[in-house]
Amino acid sequence: MPARDRLLGRGAFLGLLGAGAAGVFYGRDVTGALSRALPRAATALVPTSGWRIYTVADSMPNLDPVTYRLRVGGMVADPKTLSLDDLRALPRTEQVSDFHCVTGWSVNDVHWAGVRVSDLLEHVGADPSAGAVRFVSAEAPYEDSLTRDQALLADVLLAFEMDGAPLPRPHGAPVRLVIPEMYGYKNVKWVERIEVEAKPRNGFWEDHGYDADGWVDDAPA
Repeated sequence: MPARDRLLGRGAFLGLLGAGAAGVFYGRDVTGALSRALPRAATALVPTSGWRIYTVADSMPNLDPVTYRLRVGGMVADPKTLSLDDLRALPRTEQVSDFHCVTGWSVNDVHWAGVRVSDLLEHVGADPSAGAVRFVSAEAPYEDSLTRDQALLADVLLAFEMDGAPLPRPHGAPVRLVIPEMYGYKNVKWVERIEVEAKPRNGFWEDHGYDADGWVDDAPA
């Protein structure tokens, strides 16, 4: 669905903030409707990177990379609990892609490094009949699902590096989902569990009015 048709999702986001959801906002420009909709309890920081970081819980997760574990289960032949070193031992991929938020801002040419979700699913023996992959964040109740076909796109990865350095905490450290074709709310941060499932389910933002398919432009052919 084209970006111009996403007014419901954007309105739902602003309404959620206006209702008092906890949030942290980082951005180059704290002006316009978005900044006016931030609740008084929110914190506004203005670095020069262009990023705006939103949280849905009272505080941002702070996961220790040394003790971090990613659980991968559901419809798989070999459920696993993986450390960050285990993930780094899998085939590594790097890519440069743009990041788009449904609220109207973008950051271009972000350099990500990590593991393709397709390689991870092969590693655990995902059931070919499964129709979805669910990503659960340490920031409860944040989670989201991709269809199997979406998760298998070549540029969908679990990133543990950003712009040549370990992934920063505000961007989902130690591991986050990256799917460049979709808006940021589908790019789950602080991923601690992945479940291969029969069909997709609504995530946090879908329950607040966002599209289940968060394509930035029309879906790939």
